[in-house]
Amino acid sequence: MTTPQIRVLIVDDHELMRRGTRMVLEAEDDIAVVGESSDGQEAVYHTAQLTPDVVLMDVRMPGMDGIEATRRIVLDTPQSRVLVLTTFDLDEFAFGGLRAGASGFLLKNSPPDELTRAIRVIAAGEALVSPRVTRSMLDLFANRIPRPDEPSGPRIADLTEREAEVFLAIAKGLNNSEIAESLHLSESTVKTHVGRVLFKIGARDRVQAVITAYELGLV
Repeated sequence: MTTPQIRVLIVDDHELMRRGTRMVLEAEDDIAVVGESSDGQEAVYHTAQLTPDVVLMDVRMPGMDGIEATRRIVLDTPQSRVLVLTTFDLDEFAFGGLRAGASGFLLKNSPPDELTRAIRVIAAGEALVSPRVTRSMLDLFANRIPRPDEPSGPRIADLTEREAEVFLAIAKGLNNSEIAESLHLSESTVKTHVGRVLFKIGARDRVQAVITAYELGLV
């Protein structure tokens, strides 16, 4: 029985970049390139038509940029997950893409094996931003995040005491093993709590959970 292929849409305004990325991805048995887009507007349209599993999104494009395209894709085609491609680590555009709903970001000059691994991670429903990078990005741009007067809200009101502890640990950038150690839990238990936390606060993944924590003034 063959494993279903991960369907990918490549979005970049540079044709050579799209061609190179396609060549890398088509060499993988479990990845299929279903289309290409040269700008954000095309990306939104093609995502709606093709419903890829992962959209490789360049953020710096003329016309509709990758941030707005990501926002519309997350709203209109939520089953497609977005992986932002950026030139610089801790790039403001990458941060904007995460806030718009992207599931992670990767540097454009990353080795091919990192790109294919990232696609597999995103397709599996995980987030691809290290805790260090997540914290650094949010610290860098925290002054631009609007914070409510009250640090609590309806999105976290239903969390149990333990889930609230896990939520705060996620917000601090801890991975599951670190959370397990700090709260004296098994990793499988932590994984269950993380899933419940994401569901209750309406976050797609850990990246969105961290951003939610900052927006609520919890971190």
